[in-house]
Amino acid sequence: MTLKLVVIGGGSSYTPEIIEGIILRHDSFPVTEIVLVDVEAGKQKLEIVGQLAKRMIEKAKKPIQLSWTLDRREALKQADFVSTQIRVGGLAARSKDERIPLEYGYIGQETNGAGGIFKAFRTIPVLMELAKDVHEICPNAWIINFTNPAGIVTEALLKHSPHKKVIGVCNIPYNMRHSTAEILNTKPENIMIEFIGMNHYVFGRKVWVNGVDYTTEVLAKLKEGLDYSPANIVNLGWSQTFIKATSLLPNPYHQYYFQTAQVLKKDVQALKENGTRAEVVQQLEKSLFELYKNPDLCEKPKELEERGGAFYSDVACSLMDSIYNNKADVQTVNTLNNGAIPDLSEDAVIEVNSVITKNGPQPIVVGSLPDSVKGHIYQMKAFEKLVIRASITGNYEDAYLAMVMNPLIGEEADSKRLLDALLEAHKDYLPQF
Repeated sequence: MTLKLVVIGGGSSYTPEIIEGIILRHDSFPVTEIVLVDVEAGKQKLEIVGQLAKRMIEKAKKPIQLSWTLDRREALKQADFVSTQIRVGGLAARSKDERIPLEYGYIGQETNGAGGIFKAFRTIPVLMELAKDVHEICPNAWIINFTNPAGIVTEALLKHSPHKKVIGVCNIPYNMRHSTAEILNTKPENIMIEFIGMNHYVFGRKVWVNGVDYTTEVLAKLKEGLDYSPANIVNLGWSQTFIKATSLLPNPYHQYYFQTAQVLKKDVQALKENGTRAEVVQQLEKSLFELYKNPDLCEKPKELEERGGAFYSDVACSLMDSIYNNKADVQTVNTLNNGAIPDLSEDAVIEVNSVITKNGPQPIVVGSLPDSVKGHIYQMKAFEKLVIRASITGNYEDAYLAMVMNPLIGEEADSKRLLDALLEAHKDYLPQF
């Protein structure tokens, strides 16, 4: 029996994560073939990562056939799972997403605000084409999407592509669960958090340890200033008043929306001192790929943890393992609402605990949105729909609406100026416009 995984964006520095995840789970998730796929611009990185992945598999003595190619359609033949980790335009495009908004006095970030909007504009059409190929060539395959903005991309594919076997994943719920375990001095597997909201705007409403409610204790610890942010987000801490008033666990991305002035000040200072986060990551990636070239390196290097998406393999690989084995365990994924949050439409994509079966995720009902954040979540979901519409239509007014309705922009004149500047900066990757 064969079990084939195709990694789209195989030349990414993250790829050793997913290779490690497959190796560690090979007894229960016996992948027989992995194909790494990239585009011409990523050919050199693909070769370097492919050689490292090959050494990792050989060291682990796992019977996995590994190859890498620029021919996506050929790679997709007989695939069972297709994971996506692409960055259209590379880190150079991310740098523009971060730098240009800051020049206009707004937060520049790769998945939030104006930068996040344009990452979606560049990404959604590319992944729509991938979904068409998957539906034609390997219609039974599951697309596991890690490409940001993960929730928006997943909703676009589920609503507008012919392929419906699509699940979005993110490492933020993973980070929150593991950091909460550290806070409570217990093992992550003992922790269950009830998540409510959407990708990068999800809250933790309840925390249980082995079935016992520890929400009050965790909120109290957060008031003391404990940090569960990933490497790419500097934690500013939360006021006792905010935590007490909302009675929710914010995720690290909430600081962009509830501590906007502080974040903007910090980002402007960081830009002056070190450049954009993308430029910092470019230097980090240079170091990583130098490490990857070492013929004696046969494992994922510790330095990879400095990347913001570190450890996502535990999320993506656990999900594939559970689908393959029909485990019916609970994982946090981006999937169709289907009544889990009655305040939102059935076809909205939310980030929610779900029972993972061979037929995909079955979201667990969490009930109505908390009054403290209901208005914000309504606005964010409406904004996401505008982004998806603009990404597909390429209509200028649709794109403008997405900008002006984003809570990190809002100002109508600046929305137009930012839109025009970013359309010009990214024109090579925005054929729909």
